Amino acid sequence: MTLVIIGAASSERIEESVAAFEAAGFQRIEELDGVGDGDLVLGVSDGGAELLREADRRAIKYVLVHDGEDDHHSGGTFERAHHRIEAAQRGELAQHLRGRERPLVTCLAFGYKNGAPADAALLVDARFLDNPYWVAELRPLSGRDAAVDDYVMQQPAAAELLDDVERIVRRLLPLYQQKGRMHLVVAFGCTGGRHRSVVLASRLAARLRQDEAVDVDFVTRDVD
Repeated sequence: MTLVIIGAASSERIEESVAAFEAAGFQRIEELDGVGDGDLVLGVSDGGAELLREADRRAIKYVLVHDGEDDHHSGGTFERAHHRIEAAQRGELAQHLRGRERPLVTCLAFGYKNGAPADAALLVDARFLDNPYWVAELRPLSGRDAAVDDYVMQQPAAAELLDDVERIVRRLLPLYQQKGRMHLVVAFGCTGGRHRSVVLASRLAARLRQDEAVDVDFVTRDVD
């Protein structure tokens, strides 16, 4: 079962996004009490902060999507989204998130200044590593750039961390599958979500992609 919760800055955009997920085979529900088997989609307005807190309290697992621009609701779907999308990306993401035969690991990079993702199985704080932001020539770059990657990975603690996280993920995956959970979110956080977290999430994704039995997503939540 996959529950996708969708928010947007307008009710029209929420409806369009939910409809796109319905077209991909998701069943629309109107409230959390409608959660059951299958692939489900729930649209929330006004940021949905209260509903998200309720889902967390009830340990309901979900994938959070925000469609379009910031709705400026504290603690809402934009701040906490696993995926921020535009209209053209709706169908592709819907197909990607449907119930699956192989487990999916999402390696997510985020910035603590924009809030931590709520449902990560592993939440890794990378702020103990030296920050490329304070190197003038690296500041405008991101963790996708080789120079930033080199700066982060030259720190021995970065490779040690990746070894430990990879070992934990490989241990957890079959245990999650036994419980019917096919989507595991591993979230790396740094201050802005631009440098250290992006390098680590990218590196973990590359390692896990060597396993043909696992699907892997690499998401940079706070970097365009």
